[in-house]
Amino acid sequence: MKRSDVLVIGLLAAAMSASTPAAAQDRYPLRPVRLVIPSVPAGVHDVIGRVWAERVKPQFGAIVIDNRGGGAGSIGANDVAHSAPDGYSILLGSTTTHVLVPPVMANPPYDPVKDFSAVAVFAYSSSIVVNPSVPVRTLAELIAYAKANPGKLSYGSAGTGSITHIAGEYFKQLAGGLEIVAVPYKGIGQAVTDVIGGQIPMLSANATAQILDLHRTGKVRILSVNSQTRIRGAPDLPTSIEAGLPGMVAQTTFGIFAPAGTPEPILARINAVTQQALADGEFQTELVRLGFEPVRDVGPATAAGVFQDELARWTPILKAVGGKPE
Repeated sequence: MKRSDVLVIGLLAAAMSASTPAAAQDRYPLRPVRLVIPSVPAGVHDVIGRVWAERVKPQFGAIVIDNRGGGAGSIGANDVAHSAPDGYSILLGSTTTHVLVPPVMANPPYDPVKDFSAVAVFAYSSSIVVNPSVPVRTLAELIAYAKANPGKLSYGSAGTGSITHIAGEYFKQLAGGLEIVAVPYKGIGQAVTDVIGGQIPMLSANATAQILDLHRTGKVRILSVNSQTRIRGAPDLPTSIEAGLPGMVAQTTFGIFAPAGTPEPILARINAVTQQALADGEFQTELVRLGFEPVRDVGPATAAGVFQDELARWTPILKAVGGKPE
């Protein structure tokens, strides 16, 4: 065989090797990645999803945002659950899409455990808010006022089946079965407007930068945050547990998900850029400013367990309070 023939054969073999799935995984991503955000623009999922995408883009490559709202996030989650497991369709999922929605649906379109590979967990957020005209300044005072005025109060939420709605119903249950009317909105924006204007006296909302700013300027009053510990964005606010309501933990966990069966090297790549972003002090400061709590070093090995533990905790609560998404 001529030396030139050997060279040609060698080049062909190298080209074929580079085109194999394994080689493509090592070079991932080779084209823009679609990040499905299961909410309308400006919702809490949209805020954290866009912040993550912008931060990892320099190391990761182009990311196309695809907002798919509806069904309390189930429409967007279902899209990714049934996409090709190649890393080019990923989901900004949360407690809502992977814990609260599937258990209360008669025929859930996806299995939150079997249909996904959890990649990374990176932020938490949640709060009980009142209009300043409500004559209470603490959670204990709110509970006492609600008991003395059954049916007089109502609270807004981002929609039936959302974490804000379930948190509101869970609060009523833990506080002894309070008679507070639930007013589900189609997204949190109008609910915030209405609590500021006094059309509704209460709001169950994630502790976003907007809510924290409204609290600081006196337009609303946050009584407590529904997290295990105080949030860095507002360390002066007590947790609901500190305020006298043991067990009142209802926070949103956000994470990146890929379809089940996505190759490990691809999951590792997504996690690597996420952890690199979370290690950056400026990014942590930005998340805190927006009302989120940065969570570091929770990758594919442990991310799935975080959501499975939450699913086990919330399922009996959901059966007790209801909350079928609209």
